[in-house]
Amino acid sequence: MRLAAVLFACCLALAATAARAQSEEPPVELTGTLAKVRASGAVTIAYRESSIPFSYLSPRGEPIGYSIELCRKLVDSMSEAVGRELQVRFVPVTSGTRMDAIVSGRADLECGSTTSNLERARRVGFSPTIFVSGTKLMVKRGSPVKSFRDLRGRSVVVTAGTTNEETLRQLSKKFNVDYRIVVARDHAESFAELEAGRVDAFATDDVLLYGLIASHGVRGKYDVVGEFLSYDPYSIMYRKGDAQLEQLVKDTFHDLAEDGEVERQYKRWFLQRLPSGASLNLPMSPHLETLIRAMAAKPE
Repeated sequence: MRLAAVLFACCLALAATAARAQSEEPPVELTGTLAKVRASGAVTIAYRESSIPFSYLSPRGEPIGYSIELCRKLVDSMSEAVGRELQVRFVPVTSGTRMDAIVSGRADLECGSTTSNLERARRVGFSPTIFVSGTKLMVKRGSPVKSFRDLRGRSVVVTAGTTNEETLRQLSKKFNVDYRIVVARDHAESFAELEAGRVDAFATDDVLLYGLIASHGVRGKYDVVGEFLSYDPYSIMYRKGDAQLEQLVKDTFHDLAEDGEVERQYKRWFLQRLPSGASLNLPMSPHLETLIRAMAAKPE
């Protein structure tokens, strides 16, 4: 009797398993980036070397920052979606090369300080907004430059391939303010131009200026001045037209916002001490708070 009962139970279990297998939908076929990383076992992240505190090199030469940490969360979601643990590979990019790195497939995610706008969205996909910034000027303390209008007859450095470069060129034409624009390869080189006295101002997103001042320990030597000259919402880039990855990015950021992880990462990188020992001490703006609340809202 006992043997018969065991055999009967086994038959029931097998029947139930077969019924479930017939009722379950077949697994979704992976496409685009998810298929690519499933096959390779790795996700390649494009990072910036001096976009403090979003994406930059630690004293040990490792890519770190607010954007990098959020991208690592995306990689965790990608690992779960493809059913295997994915390694992270890093490739350095500049403002001028970051979009090509994504479009060409050299990188899968770009995790830096990239402004999402309509023009760029024709070429790449963007995550929900992770930060909001805008163009301002950094000058040496005591400089007569207090606004972009004070640049008349002077020089200003911008970083190649940034929206700040476009902004400064447009403002010069619109307001008929004649100034010389110097273009540097990256933010570190732009800062070096100002530090050496070869230009009168450095124009880029205000948060990046504060990051450079904090990391270099020069709070008493430089000021960030003037009104906001542009509106720059930051996002993470990925390849355009990749429906599966787009949905994964959207769902992941919803979960990160709902769980409070976005806010925790913000506090870590903007309010606490950075690995260098400096701190930006930059509270979250009401605008970004609203965007994160909207991100956390239940999708319809």
